[in-house]
Amino acid sequence: MSSGGAFGGNRGLRPVPPEKGVFPLDHMHLCDLDKKEYLNCLKTAGSKSEVCREFSKKYLQCRMEKNLMAKQDLAELGFKENNAETPGGKITERIGDQH
Repeated sequence: MSSGGAFGGNRGLRPVPPEKGVFPLDHMHLCDLDKKEYLNCLKTAGSKSEVCREFSKKYLQCRMEKNLMAKQDLAELGFKENNAETPGGKITERIGDQH
């Protein structure tokens, strides 16, 4: 018989931190305002996330500052400093001098 318990867990082992991409819940509501701004933007933009990139960036920055996720370069999360806004209002990424 195993010593793991009713659901297979071993009560004597320490928990392992979550893998990258899994965030601890914000029990203290430290980033609620940023989260609500992002979700409201998604709702009004018809769930088009590219329109709400600045809100998403702000929310992730809040989570990193409050240690709710690992600190990471925003470029690795898809927010590059060399993004430029086009006349149509869409954000495009400039990649070298390709024509």
